[in-house]
Amino acid sequence: MIVAANFKTNLTRIETGEYLGELESLVGKIEENVQVRIFPATSSLIAHRGEAVVGTQNAYPAQSGAFTGEIGVVHLEEFGIKSILVGHSERRHIMHESQVDIAKKFDFFKERGFEIIYCIGEPLRTKEQGLEATLEYLDAQFEGIDLEYGRLIVAYEPVWAIGSGLTPTLEEIESVHKALKTRFSAPLLYGGSVKVSNAREIMELPSVDGVLVGSGALRVEDFFTMIQTAREIENQN
Repeated sequence: MIVAANFKTNLTRIETGEYLGELESLVGKIEENVQVRIFPATSSLIAHRGEAVVGTQNAYPAQSGAFTGEIGVVHLEEFGIKSILVGHSERRHIMHESQVDIAKKFDFFKERGFEIIYCIGEPLRTKEQGLEATLEYLDAQFEGIDLEYGRLIVAYEPVWAIGSGLTPTLEEIESVHKALKTRFSAPLLYGGSVKVSNAREIMELPSVDGVLVGSGALRVEDFFTMIQTAREIENQN
């Protein structure tokens, strides 16, 4: 089970350091069947050794260079970071990253051995057209992506559910995840308005291998509760 937190544009570097320190004191030693990932804001990246692995929400596909406002591999190396989010809907829809851009970024970081959490998701208008339309939309987001990559993790995040407080029914999540699992063998996370009150029932679904949490993880106590829930579920299996 993988429990990941995307802080987005929240928490300063000092706050992130305090968060990680408190989280480590709470979780203690984590069993091998539960993995924890933290993705701070770019200016809050921090070198960290512990049970939680720190990754980056984004980086430019270059070692370094003339890319104003971006960071490259050289900056990630300073903090020992080898995990990255690629394809998040906010990068697609707000920053206007095309599938070509996303595939290029994926290949760049794949070639450098990064763990990649690759995000996919459909807008509400597609969801309302039914499961077949949703899967067709999601399949297009795999164009140019190596689904056999050994350090790939996929995160299904319905665009209409992110930050909205709306969550698909458990049946909807399971139906999409079950269909996606016929396309690749990588772990498959669910994201989109995950919070303490619904994390258990989501992680208990047969086709869900963990969660990618946004605002629901900003309080360390809440995120720790989700990690504990993942532990309990894994120990029951």
